[in-house]
Amino acid sequence: MLPGSIQISGETLSSAEIRDICESLRENSVRLLSLRGCQLSDRDFGRICRGVAESHSLAQLNLNLGIVSNINRVKQLAEALKTNRSVQSLFLHGSPLTDAGLALLNPALSIHPSLVALDLGDCMLGDEGIHLICGLLPPDGAKSGLKELTLSANPGVTAKGWGRLAIAVAHSSQVRVLNLDYNPLGDQVAGMLAVAVASSRTLEVLDLEGTGLTNHSAQTLLDMVENYPTALRTLILAENSISPELQQQISDLLSEGEEEEENEAHDVTAREKNPWICQSNPSSQMVLVTSGLGESLLAETEM
Repeated sequence: MLPGSIQISGETLSSAEIRDICESLRENSVRLLSLRGCQLSDRDFGRICRGVAESHSLAQLNLNLGIVSNINRVKQLAEALKTNRSVQSLFLHGSPLTDAGLALLNPALSIHPSLVALDLGDCMLGDEGIHLICGLLPPDGAKSGLKELTLSANPGVTAKGWGRLAIAVAHSSQVRVLNLDYNPLGDQVAGMLAVAVASSRTLEVLDLEGTGLTNHSAQTLLDMVENYPTALRTLILAENSISPELQQQISDLLSEGEEEEENEAHDVTAREKNPWICQSNPSSQMVLVTSGLGESLLAETEM
């Protein structure tokens, strides 16, 4: 458990427990609040929302697996987020939001000053919901927006909706992580996403696990990685009809690109610290190998 965190899964919460949680929120002693799959009354959910609104310390809020179970709860959460200024990561995975619920929540999300990571996986979204989400991915030079976005398992979104998202990602200067796993995307949408990846300056992780891709789209992705400069470092293609050979080729190319950038970055740092290093003497240079993306903003990734 992280310092200053409250993490409860699958429990029925009493009013006394809710009161203790709310007191901790008001005392600004909680950075992470996770109530995954818990049972609580509508009244107690409202109390939690008021605590979230008053908190200045809460950075991550996890209400996954059906906590936000009706429109009234969506409205209460939206009101809380309009007041709260500290939440950076919001998890609503497995909530029956639908496009109508997201429309109620969206105004609060769009004006929130700190929100950079959002999980709306398995939220029964459609094309209208995607249209709203695209508004949270402002184009280059505009206001700040999301850096990490999860839209896993929303099969109601059509190719039109995914195409709109691809355009938004292509023009967004901020998205680093995009999780679209377990959506029926197919090769057509994968082609649109390849164009988005090639255009994006920041997208480092793209999860396309279990999205109905074939060797055709994998070849398109391979051509993109091989022929265009890209920030992409991780492409997840598991559980698709793609040959292991193609997957390995893509992985190798991404690894090579990462190593080249790491070497270049280290060379620049070395020259700044030691400007007398001779460029023609490779033995005087060191190679710095890092883990790549670093810590994700979505600190708690389990659903």
